[in-house]
Amino acid sequence: MGTLSGQSTIVTGGGSGIGLACARAFATDGANVLIMGRNHEKLEAAVATLRTISGAGEINFFVGDVSREADVAAAIEKASLKGCLDIAVANAGTGSLSPIMMTEASNWDDIMQTNLNGTFYTIKHAGRWMAQSGGGSICAISSIAGIRTHRFMGSYCVSKAGIDMLVRNAADELGVANIRVNSVCPGLVETELASGLLQTEAVLNDYLDCMPISRPGVTEDISHAVRFLCGPEASWITGVVMSVDGGHHLRRGPNVEPFSRMLFGDDITDGKIGPS
Repeated sequence: MGTLSGQSTIVTGGGSGIGLACARAFATDGANVLIMGRNHEKLEAAVATLRTISGAGEINFFVGDVSREADVAAAIEKASLKGCLDIAVANAGTGSLSPIMMTEASNWDDIMQTNLNGTFYTIKHAGRWMAQSGGGSICAISSIAGIRTHRFMGSYCVSKAGIDMLVRNAADELGVANIRVNSVCPGLVETELASGLLQTEAVLNDYLDCMPISRPGVTEDISHAVRFLCGPEASWITGVVMSVDGGHHLRRGPNVEPFSRMLFGDDITDGKIGPS
């Protein structure tokens, strides 16, 4: 019997990448797991894989968008088996590369809605279920981009920095209900979202130069940290923003200028732009 046997868990963005790795870690330890995401086929495939894990609890999925509060509330209700929710992971996220002076308001809003608002909705509604059943643990997935500047990725950076402050504030506020709230800040991890960075040699090499442990991360590097923070081993840990990035946070943000020059040209990358 796993350490988390009988506990109910939700992971947003759980159909692939870091989210699926987190779901796998919880299922391996005996938890009931619901994964939420927008892609029905991807969720079905992920659930089929998770159900092969020996000793896993009930495995389910919910098709929804974390930028819509009603979807998050409904997913968390479905995950709260027997009226109890023990663990929630706010993982769903998106991002794009755009110089600040070229960023459309709609693009800014989309990133904030998914990354920051989605995390807020998850904490809010998971917290309500946990408060009525004696407590629980919430973990958000932030980023090295919330700690160190990433030129031409302003929207993403701000959304992730906002998550970390939300986590601290929620931890301070929800501790009285025995709810712990933490976040994990991954560095460059081998996921679909990071594929462009990993496949561009100049950018990848710059990332590696910023890491004392000089390698890209794998999803299990992150899921192991999330599992620890959400489990009983971390019962006296809350309000922590944990960097899992090979030490990247000790140095500087990466140089993704080659992408900006390719996508937007030299003048915009060099700040040579006038009023629209």
